[in-house]
Amino acid sequence: MHNKNISPSGVRGLTERDQNYLWHPYTQHKTAALPIAIKRGEGALLWDENDKEYIDAIASWWVNPYGHSNKFIADAIYKQLTTLEHVLFGGFTHEPAIVLGEKLIEILPKNQQKIFFSDNGSTAVEVGIKVALQYFFNKGEKRTTIIAFENAFHGDTFAAMAASGISFYTQAFEGMFIDVVRIPVPIKGQEKESFDALRELIQKHDCAGFIFEPLVQGAAGMVMYEPEALGQLIRICKENQVLTIADEVMTGFGKTGKNFAMDYVNEVPDMMCLSKALTGGTIPMAITTFTQDIFEAFYDEDINKALFHGHTFTANPTGCAAALASLELLQTPEIQANLVRVNASHLNFQGRIRNHSKVKTTRVLGVIFALEIKTEDDFSYYGTLRNKLYDFFIENGVILRPVGNIIYILPPYIISDNQLQRIYQVVEEALEIV
Repeated sequence: MHNKNISPSGVRGLTERDQNYLWHPYTQHKTAALPIAIKRGEGALLWDENDKEYIDAIASWWVNPYGHSNKFIADAIYKQLTTLEHVLFGGFTHEPAIVLGEKLIEILPKNQQKIFFSDNGSTAVEVGIKVALQYFFNKGEKRTTIIAFENAFHGDTFAAMAASGISFYTQAFEGMFIDVVRIPVPIKGQEKESFDALRELIQKHDCAGFIFEPLVQGAAGMVMYEPEALGQLIRICKENQVLTIADEVMTGFGKTGKNFAMDYVNEVPDMMCLSKALTGGTIPMAITTFTQDIFEAFYDEDINKALFHGHTFTANPTGCAAALASLELLQTPEIQANLVRVNASHLNFQGRIRNHSKVKTTRVLGVIFALEIKTEDDFSYYGTLRNKLYDFFIENGVILRPVGNIIYILPPYIISDNQLQRIYQVVEEALEIV
């Protein structure tokens, strides 16, 4: 039988060559389908090595709000590459990092005053958790416990994994983590349970910090809760001098309809973690931001009170240039109008699909849409239902990655109305084959 990955000239295709040496994330290679080799992208579209077209309905894991091959960001990167591609940030600084810091401070919650660079969302969280623990150590107070939500996901480095509540990802490392205790997510009707659990844990443990995904738990299936509930949790923490860490790696830079999910909340966090859309899906970069009070706990003549954390590519100038271009795009009237347009489109689709016989619940916030399918099967991230749905979407030229029985859409902001309607159509068709 002809191998579709080998051209008529006998040259092996990208997918076949991939199998020789590459190990993919979140993949059981013995049972997984072969990866799809993408050769180019433009806007909300991607094309594989066989020229099949796909709509990128999840912005390539939530990183690409301004479209693939965005010329504005590419030009900024090129200009920076021909000026200063990289310089170490230990003992040195540069204008792109300084300007990015200035621009971010303008749009961050007003109490955020210091910016620490790292490489990705997981390391942004790692920095936040380390700072929470060392903050109290520097003050001569022993606090070693972190509070997190049930079913949280904060990344795959060790402290980030410890704070994550999804055992599927972490069960191999049980017993090796820092101390983490959990509270239920304050979804509608369960707010009091969450508040009471937080108060009880603070009384029982020496809690340094509370880390949370504000308003939307991404990897848990876009689970959403209200700003008022989060505000109350933050107030409880403040009353007990527990530091708060807002993990906005997914929600940041417009996903919820505002610059940050915390912009909906009437309280401010002590720290924020940023990555993903920070550079428009171009160059890996992350940032953790802090209050002045936190910074001053490390500002001392004692060298041992410094934050000894860093990365080789900390504050990479090219990444900073990409982030500056991305921030500029986010604030344009066109992109702001797109956020409203995509949200309105999601709400219209929600009105059409929410009463479908196979739909259990739907939820929308900003450009995020989620739909939960009624099923008698046990929830499984990579179970039969999820795989069947994923395969159906791919066959129909739409990139969606269901979380168990939850289908979510989180597209690039520049996606066209026709492309959105095609995504909705394929989701409706998928419900008929479940």
